Amino acid sequence: MKKIGFVDYYLDEWHANHYIEWLDGVNKKLGTDYAVKYAWAEIPAPNGTTTEAWCKQRGVKACGTVEELCEKSDCVIILAPSDPDTHLHYAERVLPFGKRTYIDKTFAPDYGTARKIFALAEEHGTPFFSTSALRCANELDALVGAKALITTGGGSNLEEYVIHQIEMAVRVLGTGAKRVRAERQAGQYICRVDYGDRAAALVYDPSLPFAVTAQKRDGESVTCPIESDFFHNLLTEIVRFFEGAAPFFDVAETLEVMKIREGIIRAKGEAEEWLNL
Repeated sequence: MKKIGFVDYYLDEWHANHYIEWLDGVNKKLGTDYAVKYAWAEIPAPNGTTTEAWCKQRGVKACGTVEELCEKSDCVIILAPSDPDTHLHYAERVLPFGKRTYIDKTFAPDYGTARKIFALAEEHGTPFFSTSALRCANELDALVGAKALITTGGGSNLEEYVIHQIEMAVRVLGTGAKRVRAERQAGQYICRVDYGDRAAALVYDPSLPFAVTAQKRDGESVTCPIESDFFHNLLTEIVRFFEGAAPFFDVAETLEVMKIREGIIRAKGEAEEWLNL
């Protein structure tokens, strides 16, 4: 059995609770044998659940330090999906062990911090990747290389949930974004990403489902809701990576995602003006 260690800000959260449940299905599909055996979290969950209580309920050993977890684990998942400001600090403790590491979305709070994590990984020769699960949506496969894209999506706030739409846009349009703009109407945002020869419009409202509309190079327009099992796809890619495969995309795209996200967050405080990236 290959042992996974969870590093989290607090453990009783959606990603930790579901990733541990879904591993059995991924193991059956891939013929692998991975299980979450160790966990460490900085604080108790907002609902009061302690690390020890979460671990006891799931048959996981609570570690006293991140270092203990890394020594005992074969590979590591850094979670804290709602607290990306913790990721650099956790990466500073995890990546020196050189074990394959997945870092959950949002990768970092800003572009500068993202570059520091990349530098750490390079310094220690540690393979890692990070992505939003929406990058793994099957609906995007046929759209890669389009010249224009509209995405929709929701979530409780733009700052945390726009990452999903940005990941979809970069999956389809690639790197090279030049400028961004954010237009607000009440609690809704239309965020524009201009590549020069390509463009994306990311439409956010708390209640919007995830969907994409793409105009392909040949002029064909395609619209589809995101209905594929993208979280299971993501966990499958994580396990393949832990098995030794390369990440399923160029990890440098993560820096592009972080640059666009930082630009959009800056732009939403401006008077609907274009900001260069």
